[in-house]
Amino acid sequence: MRNRTMKERIIHAVTFEVLAIAIVSPLAAWIMDKPIFLMGSLAILLSTLAMIWNMIYNAGFDRLYPPGQMRSVRVRVLHALGFEGGFILIGLPVAALMLKITLLQAFVLEITFFLLFLPFTMLYNWIYDRLRARLLARHQCCS
Repeated sequence: MRNRTMKERIIHAVTFEVLAIAIVSPLAAWIMDKPIFLMGSLAILLSTLAMIWNMIYNAGFDRLYPPGQMRSVRVRVLHALGFEGGFILIGLPVAALMLKITLLQAFVLEITFFLLFLPFTMLYNWIYDRLRARLLARHQCCS
């Protein structure tokens, strides 16, 4: 199975983030009683940071577990925990500044989103890997 190209990494990250923004912005605005524009802006900023983090993190992950190598549920859980844990550290000061809340409040917010995105991240990557394998198999079959 071939390694992922930069184009594929960008597609992977952008697709993930578009789905994330569509889920998080209205939900967070409603829960926090904040304007949708503010929460949407925060979501877009965090999304941009997450895409950069996603590409860096997954490039490292692919070196440890190359595409095509079996990735067990345990490996996927560790992958998601590592990604989300790293992103909490990145997003914490951004959320606190934009929402004008304390770091502790931002931490609680980040943990809440972590609990939401942990299963989302696992499911997204599992589905992505399966679709990728099918597309590559179909491409090899028909080329």
